[in-house]
Amino acid sequence: MINGVSSNSSSSSSSSSGATSAQEMQDKFLTLLVAQLKNQDPTNPMDNAQLTSQMAQISTVSGIEKLNDTVSSVTSQFNQMQMLQGSSLIGHTVLTEGNGLAVTEEGQATAAFELAGKAANVTVTITNASGELVDTVEMTGLDAGRNYFTWDGSKYTGDKSQLQYSVKASNAESAVKVTPLTASNVVAATVSNGKLMLELGSGATVDYSGVKSVF
Repeated sequence: MINGVSSNSSSSSSSSSGATSAQEMQDKFLTLLVAQLKNQDPTNPMDNAQLTSQMAQISTVSGIEKLNDTVSSVTSQFNQMQMLQGSSLIGHTVLTEGNGLAVTEEGQATAAFELAGKAANVTVTITNASGELVDTVEMTGLDAGRNYFTWDGSKYTGDKSQLQYSVKASNAESAVKVTPLTASNVVAATVSNGKLMLELGSGATVDYSGVKSVF
């Protein structure tokens, strides 16, 4: 408090206006301080501890505002870097979790899946949008981790735009956990809430953190 003037008066005014900067608050504080020093009672001078405390408070407010400005600048630069990274992916193919099967104009399709363990027998079942069986692909002796398969759909005369697939894997009598991965082309990139989002040719939008691989 400076001669009965609460040190919270300037901060309260700042909160109510929502526009007073730390520099303006500091200027007002120093003006009050100089006036206090000029007009204080020589027999009852200002307490040094109180003065030091108030100076520390105004310095803290100023420091927080500078820190906020720095964080905003870093955030803006990070978003720009993400956009640059995302734009470099446009036209590339990415693998994400999903069971959609993208077929080229030549009728070829490549997709992948991850196995939690070794699998002696693997069956890939391809179906159309109605769930009707289109074809199957048999594979044997696969290791744990990511595995790829290619399907020749050049002779399939149905709608190839919404084909899906499922994978069943086993080792002896035990089932092996499978995670299907779908391949999609990246057509656009955006930054939303600080996250890089990729728009895919399939119409889906995925978080970049969900991308398993880029081709």
